[in-house]
Amino acid sequence: MKILAVCGMGLGSGLLLRMQAEKALKQLGIQADLEVADIGTARAAAATADLIITSEELAQQLGEVKPRIVTITNFVSLPEMVSKLEAALRDH
Repeated sequence: MKILAVCGMGLGSGLLLRMQAEKALKQLGIQADLEVADIGTARAAAATADLIITSEELAQQLGEVKPRIVTITNFVSLPEMVSKLEAALRDH
């Protein structure tokens, strides 16, 4: 499984999303390849991703993409990341 963490510039918030997603996936016992992408390259990278995690604002900018988009409100909330990833993967 490939998960794409999308942020505005491909720096700070994307890395934070990736780190939280890694912790959440470990709790859930799921292995995945996590990559960080900026909004500009995310559409191309989305073609090979199974899931995208990002903010609500950037999800709207991405528009229609193949993978399911999981929006995270609080990037430092591990419980939010765990619950949203668990729900998205259960429905996947």
